[in-house]
Amino acid sequence: MRKPVKNPKPRIAIGWCEWVGFPDFGDFRIKAKIDTGAKTSALHAFRVREVVEDGETYVTFFLHPEQRRKRPEIACKAKLHGKRDIKSSNGQVERRYVIRTRLQLGSVCRKVDVTLTNRDEMGFRLLVGRSSLKARFAVYPDQPCLLGGK
Repeated sequence: MRKPVKNPKPRIAIGWCEWVGFPDFGDFRIKAKIDTGAKTSALHAFRVREVVEDGETYVTFFLHPEQRRKRPEIACKAKLHGKRDIKSSNGQVERRYVIRTRLQLGSVCRKVDVTLTNRDEMGFRLLVGRSSLKARFAVYPDQPCLLGGK
């Protein structure tokens, strides 16, 4: 049985999709699907390359922040946090790069783990998993974009 939390912090209401920012990569927003069934967040990335600079391993990649559009392309670079085998909803296992970067969701900005994968065929370029939400948010699955527009 779970122990009750004394004086819990109020949670921020979010919908099943929200506009999310990545301040480490620029001043843009990506419309994300909030997916409490997924543990880790997944970001659409392509032309992903592993590079070593001054003994540190990084990944360089490009992303398309807008759904169903090939422009703009945003070049990004992040320190490699690891590699992880991720099982997709269709049961296939894919080895993905993992980065740790700041994710901005409403007024909350925190460092989170994000896997990089090609989500071109998916409806959303970003999937926000439950580990990125960490008891700070209450998800309302029948409401979109409770934090506002782009």
